Amino acid sequence: MSKVDLTGRRVLVTLPVNDEERAAFAAAIEGAGAQAVFIREHYVRERDIDGITAIVGNVPARTLHAPEGLLWLQTSSAGYDHYLAPGILAPQTQLSCAAGTYGQAVSEHMFAQVLCLMKKLHLYRDNQREARWHDEGTVTTMSGANVLVIGAGDIGTHFAQLCAAVGAHVTGLRRTTVEAQAPYERMATMDELLDELPKADVVASVLPSTPETRGLADARFFAAMREGAYFANAGRGDLVVSEDLLEALRSGHLAGAALEVTNPEPLPADHPLWAEPNALITPHISGFWHLPAQTRRTIAFCLGNLKTFIAGEPLRNLVSR
Repeated sequence: MSKVDLTGRRVLVTLPVNDEERAAFAAAIEGAGAQAVFIREHYVRERDIDGITAIVGNVPARTLHAPEGLLWLQTSSAGYDHYLAPGILAPQTQLSCAAGTYGQAVSEHMFAQVLCLMKKLHLYRDNQREARWHDEGTVTTMSGANVLVIGAGDIGTHFAQLCAAVGAHVTGLRRTTVEAQAPYERMATMDELLDELPKADVVASVLPSTPETRGLADARFFAAMREGAYFANAGRGDLVVSEDLLEALRSGHLAGAALEVTNPEPLPADHPLWAEPNALITPHISGFWHLPAQTRRTIAFCLGNLKTFIAGEPLRNLVSR
């Protein structure tokens, strides 16, 4: 592979870098003869994309109109589906993502949500706001529970580790057959989904948005789940048919739903899911920049991939388009 000639080019960095990280990015970019441009993601405008050869970090998809000069976009997110829409990236633009850096942040968030539902802490928080001293009755436990992780990649495996650490029995679902290794006791394929759903006390999805996953969690999906089970989604909101999830919660078939992502997103203020007492909703923030350890990990990955790009070597997490 030959080194990429960036002489006289401009590279845009939109990450929340500290002084040390900023200096490291500038050194790598300027060492390749290019100019480093630092603009935080939410301040990027269409005019800022003009003349940019590479982007490290997310930018609003609306600012991209298949710019011919853009050779590479490295997202700061694990997801990248909004950059795949027609007219966003030119055919020659390479796209890579930051998958593999969010396992700790997203899994801890989802684990906390599920435990909150199991112990009815969400109901006690509601009671607290009303100064209401009331016993909400029996609770459940993760210890000894059967947990089904749909999407046994980086985030799913971190979540499985947390569940296994407190005594849960975890089964993972992947597209292809692989041998089960800790923290998974069993591994199945997506073709076996409807057979696995009735066995689980907790069903947790971290699936991306693809034509195969959109609307997968529908009435048939929820009907197949065990009565009194919990559903968690920290992947993409369009996995879920929200009306079918509402019915499963209102009927009492499901004990609760932990939703870090929703369909639609953002969830409109008048959407009935907000008023569902056993739905615990957070606004797609678990994998953002809230956990400093994850922030530093993601930025380090992006810096490493930038150096790889400059060297003309194969990029990590290259997305096939």
